[in-house]
Amino acid sequence: MIETLGLAQYSTTSLVILIVTAFIAGLARGFSGFGSALIFMPLASSVIGAQLASPLLLLIDFLTTLTLIPNAAKRADKRDVSIISIGALIGIPLGTMVLALADPLLVRWIIALLIISLLVLLMSGWRFHGQPTVPLTISVGFTGGFFGGLAQAGGPPVVLYWLREAAVAAVTRANIILYFAIGDVLIVISYFFGGLWTTTVVGLAVITGPLFGLGLSIGSKLFGVASDETFRRICYALIAVSAVVGLPLFDGLFR
Repeated sequence: MIETLGLAQYSTTSLVILIVTAFIAGLARGFSGFGSALIFMPLASSVIGAQLASPLLLLIDFLTTLTLIPNAAKRADKRDVSIISIGALIGIPLGTMVLALADPLLVRWIIALLIISLLVLLMSGWRFHGQPTVPLTISVGFTGGFFGGLAQAGGPPVVLYWLREAAVAAVTRANIILYFAIGDVLIVISYFFGGLWTTTVVGLAVITGPLFGLGLSIGSKLFGVASDETFRRICYALIAVSAVVGLPLFDGLFR
């Protein structure tokens, strides 16, 4: 089967690590609604490289959100989503360009440091409390788009910006879902022009997608079992372990 999917160049150990990582990433996403990229990208990049890991996660993650889009489109603040998407439209191609053209090892270091920085920001509990403006909203969209194009990690800047005290939870959630859907479509197109869609990505999706979906399902069912604080701590711990172990310094562990 491995040869049929064009994955013969990867060892069994590497593929097992990739599959387990996909399951844990799906579990975290279903459990908390975020964290799949922050967990998946560092470890997956150490196994298959960021140029394959990023489109792979996009492919297996995007399909799981399709059923959420219609309801989100009804509840979302479409003006706010449209404005922030303008920034993403600019940032995504730039992030894709770095992913496609930069030295693979450099990209992995950038991703690892980016994930650690975003984790620290999330753990700090910081939230945006200022007055939103059009230029600021576009800037946040640009930042999220760049991170999304580079490493599928565009969520934290946008989520932190929208989690304002005055924000209505249902609208905020809908905004995030709709923005991610728009961003994913833009990234799919950007990756196409960047030459990042390959048969290897499809082969890897075949073996990781089912486990990611299983993790997503289990995580969704576990939601509410633990307290919010315990939930966050578990996800933060998984992200931290993935970011550290996924550093190029530990490459020998995954070959």
